[in-house]
This record gives sequence, structure tokens and C-alpha cells, in this order.
Amino acid sequence: MELSSELIEQFRDIVGVNNAVTNQDDIAPHLVENRGLYHGNSPLLLKPGSTVEVSAIVKLANEHKISVVPQGGNTGLVGGQVPDGDIIISLSRMNKIREVDVLGSVMVVEAGTVLANAQAAAEEHDLLFPLSLGSEGTCQIGGNLSSNAGGTGVLAYGNSRELCMGLEVVLPNGKIWNGLRRLKKDNTGYDLRDLFIGAEGTLGIITAAVLKLVPQPIGREVMYVGLDSPSAALELFNIARRLCGPSLTGFELMPRFGVEITIKHIDGCRDPLSDPHPWYVLVEISSGQSEKAARDLAEAFFMEGYEKGFAKDGAMAESEGQKQAFWNMRESMSEAQKPEGGSIKHDVSVPIAKVPDFLETASDAVSKYMSGIRICAFGHMGDGNIHYNISQPVNADKQEFLSHWAAMNKIVHDIVLQMNGSISAEHGIGQLKRDELAAIRAPIEIELMQGIKRTFDPNGIMNPNKVLQR
Repeated sequence: MELSSELIEQFRDIVGVNNAVTNQDDIAPHLVENRGLYHGNSPLLLKPGSTVEVSAIVKLANEHKISVVPQGGNTGLVGGQVPDGDIIISLSRMNKIREVDVLGSVMVVEAGTVLANAQAAAEEHDLLFPLSLGSEGTCQIGGNLSSNAGGTGVLAYGNSRELCMGLEVVLPNGKIWNGLRRLKKDNTGYDLRDLFIGAEGTLGIITAAVLKLVPQPIGREVMYVGLDSPSAALELFNIARRLCGPSLTGFELMPRFGVEITIKHIDGCRDPLSDPHPWYVLVEISSGQSEKAARDLAEAFFMEGYEKGFAKDGAMAESEGQKQAFWNMRESMSEAQKPEGGSIKHDVSVPIAKVPDFLETASDAVSKYMSGIRICAFGHMGDGNIHYNISQPVNADKQEFLSHWAAMNKIVHDIVLQMNGSISAEHGIGQLKRDELAAIRAPIEIELMQGIKRTFDPNGIMNPNKVLQR
């Protein structure tokens, strides 16, 4: 897209000369997504400092039918934030925490607030914002909500959607919708909030949000458990869920291969158990009563699992530092795959009871398709979300291996759909899965989505060709 100097000047007048970027070297970091699958282009990067400035930008863009792409921390993995000649609207300057309401257990934050900063602000008041992601030091609240991010806390606390009570949104015509409500019960018409959460910036730009907070746990135990199979992990999960109920705040599944490469490539990571096991689960149990209550639940869970033969060995973290180290092992597993060469990735979910069947069936199918591949399937056992990643064979050509991305995706996704699962559990659709979405969803669903898009954005300026084809 070419912009006239007059239009660039009008946009510059809105945000200030230092916040309207045309130098391509300065724009370049905003044009590539984290995995390098998509490389975009943009004539202009704008950094508004307020909702009013976002409104003015979008109103001017809409009047001239200029497309815009909202961008948060640029940590998305499906290309939803990558422009294709569009103006980039970065929310990074809009990072104020407007209010922490301790008695109401909510906080109001702007969309550019980094997730880790929101967590820290809640912690200052002895509260917890429980959304937790590997990218939490970089990702922003607006992007979390726009992609309905999940992470490791979904089992106990839900996705981003469940952690948001209200939104402030700039619509494609530039108007501002102030929906910053704090009500648990509000049945006054359609729930507009839920339209924008998970819409990936295609219906409007989230500029602020009301987030739910919960009490900080008094006791928290984290343990690694070694086991023989995903079926054993499912049995252990059911034991943990029965014994611990809502105190079960984490249950992550990892393969031995994932543990090995994380130890190999990530500084400070150590083998959690003295002997290797084919599979592991990382279990977190929290208590609002006491440290002893959490420890008692953790010990009871492990003993029952061990006595029934599902748990083969276990290690309980004995300090806050060790708890963090245990979690770091899990959260670094994606990064540890990069030095191993090409990795074909899948973010899928299946019903929890089908996780073992999915892992076995998918492993057989992709191994039959290509010999020598190394499967790193890990994720949130407690909600059925598995990051089914396939590392290239040792010494294979990376680009040749990655040329099989679409074929591998089809194999895995076909199995997921046969099990009534989802091809996108928490990363969104973006560009990566846009065409596949159109192929697998019922025509009436696509028709309804397209109708919503046309109603909100008749000129098609808002993050075009993401989620739905323009």
C-alpha cells in the first residue's frame, strides 16, 4: 500500500512525530512473526498513546479505506499480527494499569500492558492474575484477549475469555465502545465482549480491559512425576482431579525427548528425576488454607498414583527457586526445539479422555509418512490441549523437511477432527489456518462469521485476510 505524504502527515499529527515511523529498518522487527513463517510489509508504523488517538487513526483510515493491523507484543504464532502492506497500529505505549480494585478483585489495564507486568501489579495487592504463558515477559493483554490465549492455568482458571469481565474497543469506524463493566451478572442483550475476544483484531481494536483477579494461594506444591505412557498420565489426572478438586492448578504432559532437548539446550535446566522415563507430568497443587494443606494433597496424590502403578517416580520442589526451575523446564520446551532444526507444529485439542489415543494414532501416522522424525508432543493434559510438534530427522535438510508442513498438518488435523477436536486450541487462526478453517467449518458457520465481519467492518479495513478470507 502506498500512502501519500499528505496522509502520512495527517496520521503523524494524531500520534506525534516520534510515534509515526516510516523508516523501514525501524519497522522491520514488526514484520516477522516469532517462527519466521510470515514476512510482511508496511509503509507506516503508528504508536498511539491513548484510546482517543487509536480512535482518530482508525476513523481516518476508514474514511480512506486504508487497512490497519493492530499489534501487541508480536508473539503470535499464526501470522495474525503480520501486515501485508497495511498500517501497523502498535499498542505498546498504551501500557497503563488504570486501577486495581482489591475489594472487587478486578484490575483495569490498557491493551499494551505486558502480561508479566499485570501479574506483578496484582501480586503487589496479594492477588493473582492467573493467565500464565511462556511469552508472558513480552506478550500484551490486548493480544492475549484478541487470541483468547490459554496457557498453563486454564485447568483451574480458564482461558483469557473467562478472565475478562469487560472491554474498551475502538470499532472499525473509529467509534469507541466503553464496555469496561465489572458485573458477574449482566443479561442486557447480546454479549458484545465475547465477539471481540478471540477475533484476532478483525472486528475492532481492544484498548483496555477489566481483568478478574483471584486470591494468592497460601500453599503451592510443584512436582515432577515419571510414568510409562499417556494412558498412565490420564489415570493420574483423574486421581488428582478427584483428590484435589479446584486445588489442582496445573497438570502438564511432556515426553522424554522434550525433556532431553530442554536439558541440552536451555541453561539451568536439569533432569528432574534420577532415572529417565518415557513420559512425565508436571503437577501443581495450590491451597488457600496453608502450605501443609497443599503438601498433604500432593503427597496423597502421589502415593495413590504410585500404589496403583501409574506413577513410577516423583520429585517435589523444596523451594520457590526449585518450583520455578520445574516450571521453566516445561515453559522452555518450545524454545529448546529450535536448535534441533526444523519443527512442524500443531496446536490442537481433543477431549481429555482421547488424549492417549490421539498421541498413539498421530505418532503412527506421521512416522509412517516420514521415517526418522522426532515427536515432541507436550501440553496441557488437564484441558486436552496438546502442542504436537515434529522435529526433523537428525541431519535432514531443514527447508526440505519444512516443505512437508501442509501434508503433516493434514495428517494430524484429520485425526483431531475424527476425535471431535479442534485444529486451533489457543494460538488462533491468523493466516496459518485461515483456509483450513473455511474447509472444515460448516458453511452456515462461515456465513455467520462473514456476516458479523461485514456488519462491524463494511470497508474491510480491520486486519484483513486474517481468520476469514477478504
